[in-house]
Amino acid sequence: MRNGVPNLGALQAFEATARLGSFSRAAEELALTHSAIFRQVEGLEARLGVQLFTRVRRRLALTDAGAAYAARVRHHLEQLEKDTLGLISRAGMGRSLHIAVLPTLATTWLVPRLPSFRQRHPDVSVSLSVRTRPFQFDDQPFDGALYHAAQLWPGTTGFKLFDEEALVPVCRKDVYAVLQSGPEGLARIPHLHMMSRPDVWRAWYQARGREMPRSVEAGPRFELFTMLLAAAQAGLGLALIPRFLALQARADETLVLPFEEDLPVQDAYYFSYPTRAEPGEALLSFERWLRHAALAMRGSGAVGASGLS
Repeated sequence: MRNGVPNLGALQAFEATARLGSFSRAAEELALTHSAIFRQVEGLEARLGVQLFTRVRRRLALTDAGAAYAARVRHHLEQLEKDTLGLISRAGMGRSLHIAVLPTLATTWLVPRLPSFRQRHPDVSVSLSVRTRPFQFDDQPFDGALYHAAQLWPGTTGFKLFDEEALVPVCRKDVYAVLQSGPEGLARIPHLHMMSRPDVWRAWYQARGREMPRSVEAGPRFELFTMLLAAAQAGLGLALIPRFLALQARADETLVLPFEEDLPVQDAYYFSYPTRAEPGEALLSFERWLRHAALAMRGSGAVGASGLS
């Protein structure tokens, strides 16, 4: 052991046994003998002083402590595998970048523009992973991140892509007909909520001087803006989504904007990378391209490509 960490072989044997529920199956996966796997797991339990499995009449089951430890070990082994493959990729396939990004921002804004970057830098491979919450670069294998915040993350260098500006109410045409049916129409329509922004409907009603119906809080909740948009398009209710997505959906004639009132938002979208290390040329090229893409978007009048979490 080094600094209290078991050897990798023991951890692999334990994780495989926990996942497969059998010493024999773990041995087959790892190309070892049954006895070798058994000794590794037995030695790990002895070193930790914790029983990881219960053994009753040839049946193997994880203890509560074993199940919790197995989940953590599996996570770290998977991350180690990703880091190793990433290193091999960087060494064997030219330059590469691994960027953390918000899912809707990726699918509606970044990915459609990536062919332009690839055309300019064909030797740079850009991989994307979803992260919806702030993180420390020291704990994650990312070269940079695109995220939603009030300002740049501490300890990073970067720039603001664009302001969020506003969220606007949208719904399908048949839902809009219910809204227009009378003064109680708004209260009859389910309000769709974004999990990460639970108070936006209350803020929208307050900003407009409207009394919020008690039924509003009972509406379904969604984790991503893409889900929220799909729910509105399916006729599930009224949603507050970024103006950019709302205008795009209206142009596609899938949704209508039933109210002129929007909800101003102060936060913006940023790209940054850690200051702890000198950025490579691939990362700097990606940053320059992103600046150009954001500037081109603003210049085209498509401001408001925002709220994309």
